[in-house]
Amino acid sequence: MWWKLLLVPAILYLTILAVLFFWQTSLLFPAKMVQGPGPLPPGSERLVVETPGGERLHGVMIRARQGGEGRLILGFGGNAWNAEDAAITLADLFPGRDVVAFHFRGYRPSSGSPSAAALLADAPFLFDEVVRRYRPASIVAVGFSIGSGVAARLAAERPLAGAILVTPYDSLAAVAADHYRWLPVRLLFRHEIRAAADLARTRVPVAILAAGRDDLILPPRTEALRRRIANLVYDRTFPDAGHNDIVEHRDFRPAMRDAIAALGL
Repeated sequence: MWWKLLLVPAILYLTILAVLFFWQTSLLFPAKMVQGPGPLPPGSERLVVETPGGERLHGVMIRARQGGEGRLILGFGGNAWNAEDAAITLADLFPGRDVVAFHFRGYRPSSGSPSAAALLADAPFLFDEVVRRYRPASIVAVGFSIGSGVAARLAAERPLAGAILVTPYDSLAAVAADHYRWLPVRLLFRHEIRAAADLARTRVPVAILAAGRDDLILPPRTEALRRRIANLVYDRTFPDAGHNDIVEHRDFRPAMRDAIAALGL
């Protein structure tokens, strides 16, 4: 019968839908693949805070090598980043600022389970904890990839001095939908981060650094974000950079310095 010919592809399609729905957390947040903490620069401080829900989040503070004057960078890495690597990268980019970064919930040694909701809930809590501990004169959030959406939400909820977003996107569900156009991704997606909507409701100055050859966060996603930002003060695209190598691009370091200068800091 003809219907038997349709049965196999239908079962295969439903299986793919089930995998997308039930395994999307591990696909989005590959916590078990991230390497553990390594050596830190001299004078660094490892941090542990307990969330209101009882999870323990581990992080690091790297003191400014040059001055500092109470200016602090709060970093949010990509979905496969070790937070200490992110902090070391930021400390190297901004030697005149203190840097703090925390491992996402569920990323060892932090406890709990990763999710977009957890990342978005933890960010303002971590901001408040940093303010309580260090009383910085200013805080700039720097987010990479998935962490750019976390920084965007924080900009809408706390008095940041500015936000720098590297390879950012407008909506995490839209990013996923771009890669699986033949699936009803938006109906199944459980980890939405609406960076564009968040930045449309804040006047915090925002800088964007994008990769022209980004094959993970496609250029239309960053363009859609640009159109919604209420206070975009710096926008740089590296035409020959990809998603995973933008940080190594020859112009990335000076562009990051230009970005923080454009924030007025």
